[in-house]
Amino acid sequence: MGDFEFPEKNGPVENEPEGNEPQGNEPEGNGTEENEIGTESGGEFLAARFESHRPRLRAVAHRMLGSAAEADDAVQEAWFRLSRTDAERVENLGGWLTTVVGRVCLDMLRSRTSRAEEPLEADAPVPATAPGPEQDALLADSVGSALLVVLETLTPAERLAFVLHDLFAVPFEEIASIVGRTPTAARQLASRARRRVQGAPAPDADLVRQRVVADAFLAAVREGDFDALVKVLDPDVVARSEGAVTAGAAAVAKGATGFAHYARFARPALVDGATGIALIVDGRPERTLAFTFVGDRIAVIDIVTDPEKVALLDVRLV
Repeated sequence: MGDFEFPEKNGPVENEPEGNEPQGNEPEGNGTEENEIGTESGGEFLAARFESHRPRLRAVAHRMLGSAAEADDAVQEAWFRLSRTDAERVENLGGWLTTVVGRVCLDMLRSRTSRAEEPLEADAPVPATAPGPEQDALLADSVGSALLVVLETLTPAERLAFVLHDLFAVPFEEIASIVGRTPTAARQLASRARRRVQGAPAPDADLVRQRVVADAFLAAVREGDFDALVKVLDPDVVARSEGAVTAGAAAVAKGATGFAHYARFARPALVDGATGIALIVDGRPERTLAFTFVGDRIAVIDIVTDPEKVALLDVRLV
């Protein structure tokens, strides 16, 4: 049976042109550890140094992208770029890697934006991911669902400036080099993002109200009712799965109407405690949609299609 999801699959992020990677000019201590990279055991040492930075890099990427799988892809890309670089020239390895991850994430966010209005194909399977315990703990550490919803509404440059500066204290001078603007412009990007974050409404925590909206969404999908879908979706709604995002109420509603013939298998459910929908086949959940709400509308739809990942979710029919 076909998949019940809306976004199209994104391809892997393309590498930046050679020579566009940061070279790292700021010293970190006396540079002794980094100089050992040039020894015979330099490859193993470099890998060990990279692993020591991995938790921070993953945290940066996760907050930038909102997806554990995409965050891991961004961190892996940073390792590939480091392995192709003359690492002896990198004095501040942590800063260099943060800059690389920031650029990779910026490219991925811009790629999402460029694909947001592409037509959706109901028959195109899209794998998705469910964050594991480590990723959930990481996200809960400093980013709640309210912030994630607002971050999805920012431009890629605003999101990068806000996350790097406000959450990770990266100087605006370094952020400017990533976004290709002046430090003053980078400061303005973060300021605009901060105002939107501070003024954002909190997600609705009323499960009864959420269920009414979710049931209306499911009924509209079953009927293929585009207008009814738009009414329950936030204008800036985001539907996402691994490496794929569809943004905007019209685009998401258009994609959802293409799955009316599968909706008869869908049932109201709690997905890891969140109001959502589960596609039930042979008595077991095969696909899930988990909703985040702002007011009486759906603001984010997180879609899991991979059977192994669905099996790890706590899915309770209601």
